[in-house]
Amino acid sequence: MKKLINHADDIVAESVTGFVRAHADLVSAGGGQDALFIHRRGGAVTGKVGLVSGGGSGHEPLHGGFVGVGMLDAAVPGAMFTSPTPDPVLAATRAADGGAGVLHIVKNYTGDVLNFETAAELAEMEGLEVASVTVDDDVAVQDSLYTAGRRGVAGTVLVEKIAGAAAERGENLASVVAIAERVVGNVRTMGVALSACTVPHAGRPSFDLGGGEIEIGIGIHGEPGRERVPMAGADEVTDLLLDAVLADMDLQAGEQVLLLVNGMGGTPLSELYIVYGHARERLEAAGITVHRSLVGNYVTSLEMQGASVTVLRLDEELTGLFDAPVITPALRWGA
Repeated sequence: MKKLINHADDIVAESVTGFVRAHADLVSAGGGQDALFIHRRGGAVTGKVGLVSGGGSGHEPLHGGFVGVGMLDAAVPGAMFTSPTPDPVLAATRAADGGAGVLHIVKNYTGDVLNFETAAELAEMEGLEVASVTVDDDVAVQDSLYTAGRRGVAGTVLVEKIAGAAAERGENLASVVAIAERVVGNVRTMGVALSACTVPHAGRPSFDLGGGEIEIGIGIHGEPGRERVPMAGADEVTDLLLDAVLADMDLQAGEQVLLLVNGMGGTPLSELYIVYGHARERLEAAGITVHRSLVGNYVTSLEMQGASVTVLRLDEELTGLFDAPVITPALRWGA
């Protein structure tokens, strides 16, 4: 194992320290060593719904990279591939509360769901109003060792962006929740791994994959996929991903979508654009308009080679919210 770390136990704290120093104009760290979280510089915005998300580290820029104007107010990094405990989630919730309530955006992993739920209950005991939306966009599996139902993966970025824009324009908590749930109901993702990643504490790859094999339907923690198949050309692999997404969406000719091709951390942009190009050709051939696009590393799995394809069904309001200004370390436009 070769990694630019000092000690496995210090990775998250040292990474967050470097992150907030690099982006001190946008974010700050709070909570101290025992309840570490990243929050929007300047604190909660009075009268605005606060957005909090988080999960195990190793998926950067998710979630800390999306803290700022138009997205999250706070993000909670757990240990590598491990849910944060309720204490830092509670601390982040307090920091994000501007008096209009707080929305937790939670990926559908058992630890995340339970710990965010506990933190919400504790926050409500303190008089805070907290709502929760669970993201479950991964069509690869219905159940796994990590989830009850589908996993939350790359679609989480779109939920955070669109719900964040709704909060930024002054929507109340119920409205922000409804918009976030609309995104969750209309976004689907499927991923592939070309290689495994190595969690520093483990010191070895998270699963074994033969030199000529790929794993279709992989999770962002290295969970088993839907099937293991021989390596093939980019178009054939993209077809396997997109076919699974489209089979779950019932998209019709004439509809508009956002197409996100996400890298898992170890795949060059040149390859991601090949995947994007073929996926877009497939959608357009079916009469579906690719109205908005994102290509890059947004929800990674350490250094895993691989990619995921995400499709979000758009309407006029969701498009407008996606287009709204955003100023975060990892996503910025319109301002």
